[in-house]
Amino acid sequence: MPELPEVETIRRGLVPHVVGKTIARVDALHPRVARMSPEGLDSLAGMTISGVVRRGKFMWFLTGERALVAHLGMSGQMRINSDSVHVRARFHFTDGTSLDFVDQRTFGYLHPDQLLPTPDSGPGGYGSQAAMIPASVAHIGRDLLDPLLDLRDVARAVKHRRTEIKRAILNQNIASGIGNIYADEALWEACVHPQKMTTAMSLAKIADVYEHAREVMERAVEAGGTSFDELYVNVNGESGYFDRSLHVYGKTGQPCDRCGKEIQRITFMNRSSHLCPACQRRSR
Repeated sequence: MPELPEVETIRRGLVPHVVGKTIARVDALHPRVARMSPEGLDSLAGMTISGVVRRGKFMWFLTGERALVAHLGMSGQMRINSDSVHVRARFHFTDGTSLDFVDQRTFGYLHPDQLLPTPDSGPGGYGSQAAMIPASVAHIGRDLLDPLLDLRDVARAVKHRRTEIKRAILNQNIASGIGNIYADEALWEACVHPQKMTTAMSLAKIADVYEHAREVMERAVEAGGTSFDELYVNVNGESGYFDRSLHVYGKTGQPCDRCGKEIQRITFMNRSSHLCPACQRRSR
């Protein structure tokens, strides 16, 4: 599933192709693409896109007093000049250009939504200074690349959860954008076992885990995200190359880059977690 670095890469790629353009019409080519919107996508006709904004894994197009939320799900892509057989919606602009929403597994969606003022009066997301956020995204916490996110507040919230640290990291209501890949990488960087209880960790160590997550995702954005297959590409169809920099995720059986011990894969929260049993001892 695309995480913050992948969605940010797509957001940046979209800006020069769509900002300032007016939508002539939107063709919904699959019944699931607008399943969150009873009104469908026809109301977007005539609207001009003034910005592309992201918070965590959510992205939205600003269209005046409303927004078009785009959630990529497991395999969603925004493509310019796509020749994919998995186009689920096509935006036609008045200048003759178009944008495709491609989604092989159809878990993603497009949703015209109302904008609400942000509770803290800060910008709703990265890419706009407007203190507004779509109603369907308002429950999502600020992400680790957001300058308004205070890691001390995050650490205090996590400490009181009385849960495993990886479960807390993946909680999008606390700090958004982190998924399985970058959670595993951040925990390896911080030498913390994914099942370590937050109550057994100091506030400083919890904040350290999130700081490592921030650093990992910053590096991933610079690399264009992580691509394991054709399900994630940027708007021009190019793959990201951060997979070359991964230390534990998908490295089962390979030696740890830090100590040489064999990387293990465990099942936790109904998903795979990758760790070094020497560097990330649960008792540490």
